Amino acid sequence: MSSIPSVLDPAVPLPRMLLVVAEGRVPAGFPSPADDFAVKRHDLNELLVTHPAATFMWRVSGQSMIEAGIFDGDVIVVNRALTPAHKDIVVAQVDGEFTVKYLYKRADRVKLMPANPTFPTITFREGQQLIIVGVVTAAIKRFRQ
Repeated sequence: MSSIPSVLDPAVPLPRMLLVVAEGRVPAGFPSPADDFAVKRHDLNELLVTHPAATFMWRVSGQSMIEAGIFDGDVIVVNRALTPAHKDIVVAQVDGEFTVKYLYKRADRVKLMPANPTFPTITFREGQQLIIVGVVTAAIKRFRQ
């Protein structure tokens, strides 16, 4: 069983890593020759982290969330400061084992639902323990090393 990654100490500043980001958006259809390519530098922490003391990243293992765009090997950004809501993607601990799933939360019913029809929905029986570790706010992909 793995453990929850330790949350960053808020007294320790996060390292800054400024990356160049082109202004505007890049078309995924036909390119617009009229667009200017001005650049600005962004820190990935500023783009991905809203609560530094309550946010961590975790590498995903498995295929249960592929229809949500989260694949084996992706890195997810998990925010423990957010209140989990119905339809959020969450990291949960079920009877000591961690999983990433959609949270189904209606009336008295709570389920964890995969985003892959070949995986079962996790429904809870009397005595089972569910801990929502945090809400997934982003997924980072790597297409090539």
